[in-house]
Order: sequence, then structure tokens, then C-alpha cells
Amino acid sequence: MDTGQQHYLKSALPSPGRFHRPLLYVAGLMALTGAMAVVGLIADDRTLTNMPIWAKPLKFSISIGLYALTMAYLVPLLRKGRKAGWWLGTVIAVMLFIEMVVIVGQVFRGRPSHFNEATPFDAAMWATMGASITVMWLANLGVAIFLAWTSIGDRALTRGIRWGMGIGIGGLAVGYLMARQDTSHLENVAGAHSVGLDDGGPSMPLVGWSTVGGDLRIAHFVGIHAMQVLPLLALWLGSRAVKRARLADEGLRSRVVLVAALGYAGLTLLVLWQALRGESLIHPGATTLTAAGVLVLATGAGLLLAARGGGKPVAAEGSQQPVEVA
Repeated sequence: MDTGQQHYLKSALPSPGRFHRPLLYVAGLMALTGAMAVVGLIADDRTLTNMPIWAKPLKFSISIGLYALTMAYLVPLLRKGRKAGWWLGTVIAVMLFIEMVVIVGQVFRGRPSHFNEATPFDAAMWATMGASITVMWLANLGVAIFLAWTSIGDRALTRGIRWGMGIGIGGLAVGYLMARQDTSHLENVAGAHSVGLDDGGPSMPLVGWSTVGGDLRIAHFVGIHAMQVLPLLALWLGSRAVKRARLADEGLRSRVVLVAALGYAGLTLLVLWQALRGESLIHPGATTLTAAGVLVLATGAGLLLAARGGGKPVAAEGSQQPVEVA
């Protein structure tokens, strides 16, 4: 990485001291929890719903850790509602901590953490998790609203953050569809990840996504991680602008991020639609393949259109407008 790229990224990222501390602490805790889960996978041969019992804590440690790091970066970017944003970030950190305590605690008990109402204690743990997720979602929405009124300085990065937050909120909301799945034929079960079959059937390694039916966790996963993918795309394009004259055009980068965001939103909706039809991700039917082909072609055409025009030359390496993070 040359000095121009370093300058851009330094201007785009808050200094370590400005990241939201409670969310950073949660991210650090997730690293420890993830390490514990890896040890558990090696040393503990118990299974739950046809998966190694420590697979869920490992998955959630990684996902929550990435989410907490992302929010720790985004909250300090706020200009309007900065104090309220800090408190919303703190609420998110606390709710994430509660969720992980329930997941790990239930693993130690050898009990499912999600949808489990087998005993009053299990039901209380599931209700606690559901409440924490709802509060976290509302706090996330609050941060997203404040970010919608915040200009980061670079239009492409601003657009990537806004779209990433919007799609991420939709991805989080897919969890509510899981809680509404009809499991009346099962005793003491209030929801499911799968569509068209019960949880615990044949699945992909580690992630546990169904290989024989629909699985709502896929859209949940894809949607949430728009919060990382789209801002990172904007940052990458900005860092490349010091070497590629066409990317020095902020408008071009912004258009590319917009097309990528629309394509990503389309992908999230596609895998959600596929799951709701009870179709496995790895066994798509003709309808799904056709829709995927249309999405790829539309996104490709959009990128070609976005790349037309612009391309202002760079006067000198690193001369582009820095991203102001204040």
C-alpha cells in the first residue's frame, strides 16, 4: 500500500481512540468467545439439532464481532445526534452481550437457545433473547436514521454506509420471519430457521444451512453483512483512486457503489424468496436460476453505465479530497 492509499484510508477511518468503546469491548469479548468455541468444537463432541453444539457460539462470535466493530466505526461518524448515537451504540453493545450470554449459557446446559420453550427457564431465555434482539434492532434503526442525515465527506463512502445500514436492517428483520414459522406440529418449539421442513435435517458444514429445503438464515446473513461489504467497497474504490485516474471521479465511484448496493439488495431478496419457497441454496430450480441470471445481467449493465463518463484526471498522487471524519 503506497502513501496515497494510506492517506486516504487514514482520513476515512477514525483514529483508534475515537471508536465507540463499549462496542469495541464487545468485539474483543467475541474474539475470546470464538476462541472458546473453537476449543469446544475440538474437545466437546455433543451435538444439537444435528450440528456440533459449539458451532452456534462460533458463528455468532464471528458475526457479532464483525457487527460490533462496524458499529464502533459508524457511531463516531455522526454529526447530528452524536450524543444520542453514542447511547444507542451502548444499548446495542449491551443487547449483543445479553444475546451471547444466553447462547453460551444454553450450550453449557446442552439446550437450544433459539425457539426453545421446553421448560419455563428455556422459555425465559428465549424471551430474553427475543427482547434483546428487538431492542438492538430499534437502536440500530436509530443510528441508521442519524447516519442518513450525516455526510461522511466522500459521496461514495456516504452512499455505501447508508445503503449498507438499510440493507443490514432488512437482513436483521429476517429473524422475525424465523420466529413466525409454523411449528405447531412440534411441542414447545416457537419458530424455525428452515422452511418446508423441521430444523436439524441435512445441512452444510459449520453454517448449518439446510441442503434439502429453504433456510431463512441465508438472507439474514447476506443482508446483515451489507453493513461491511458496501462501505468496504467504497473504501477500496477510494484507495484505488490515487493510482487510477477514472476512480478519482467521486461521482463515478458513487454510481458504482449505488449499482453494487442495488445488486446486493437484489441478492438478499433473491435468497429470501428462494428460502420462502422451501428451496435449498445449493439446489436452485429453474425459476431461481433465471432470476439470478437477470440480477447478474442487470448489475453488470448497471456497472457499465455507471462507468461511462467521468474519469477526471488526478493532478498528483494523493491529491483527492480526503474524507473528513469529525
